[in-house]
Amino acid sequence: MSTITCFEDLEIWQLSREMCAVVYHLTKKVPFSKDFELIDQVRRSSGSVMDNIAEGFEREGNKEFIQFLSIAKGSSGECRSQIYRAKDREYISDEEFEDIKSKLLTISVKIKRFMDYLKATELKGNKYKR
Repeated sequence: MSTITCFEDLEIWQLSREMCAVVYHLTKKVPFSKDFELIDQVRRSSGSVMDNIAEGFEREGNKEFIQFLSIAKGSSGECRSQIYRAKDREYISDEEFEDIKSKLLTISVKIKRFMDYLKATELKGNKYKR
């Protein structure tokens, strides 16, 4: 495993950034682009995933990082729920739905695995180094 020196090195952040870009592009398409409330919600929740990973990392302590990862995982679930609404309103195709849903599920699983790793490791973060 390579050394992680910044949140941009984290695969879960990279995947979340890619997913956020996909959400943004989907919401620009008509008729989705006319549903301003849903656009705002789905864009915020997708951005929240990557933002909470970044903020948790910058806290430099595993306990806080795990808390922020939990929020990021929750935001991933929220985003997944919102894309169901987009599909139900026929804003996105079945293929687009399955693609983004798969990305969100992968991110959730990887966040959970990373949380489990942080809980089990002896390393507790830069905040606690002496």
